[in-house]
Amino acid sequence: MVGPVSDTPAANPAAPAKPASPIKTTNDPVRSMEPVHADEPEIHEARWTGRLVIFLRVMAVLSMAKGLYHWAIVCGISGPPDGFEYQPTPWQTATVFFAVIDLVAAVGLWLAAAWGAVVWLTACVSMAAVEVFFPQVYGGRLMIVAVEGVLLFAYLALAIQSAREHPN
Repeated sequence: MVGPVSDTPAANPAAPAKPASPIKTTNDPVRSMEPVHADEPEIHEARWTGRLVIFLRVMAVLSMAKGLYHWAIVCGISGPPDGFEYQPTPWQTATVFFAVIDLVAAVGLWLAAAWGAVVWLTACVSMAAVEVFFPQVYGGRLMIVAVEGVLLFAYLALAIQSAREHPN
């Protein structure tokens, strides 16, 4: 004898099973996270960041060369024929200042550290200020000011583009 037909799976084994509660899609970020796959490389578009790091490395090499040049003058390897110690005090002070700050900036720039960029920017602005406001020290070479300005604006443009890649 056949009884009444029911839609429940226990009563009708041929009927497909229906879920008791439908899965709800929510905007909860924890529930919608994808699993991490260790063997897949993380693909991250960072073109401007890469360009910024290359720029910082190039500036590190230039800062290292500038710092070593100033130290060569201090040590008497190059520079004025009568020697470092016979130069005016403002010239000596500026030369020692740039000998130190350029090498410190070179290390920070090579490491792409934030403090390296700050030290390098300080060196750039200082060199431009010495050339413009104290022409008796190094001769007021406006070409140096122009080059320092171009490098400064190139850094700022690359840093802004890099920051746009990482909005966090």
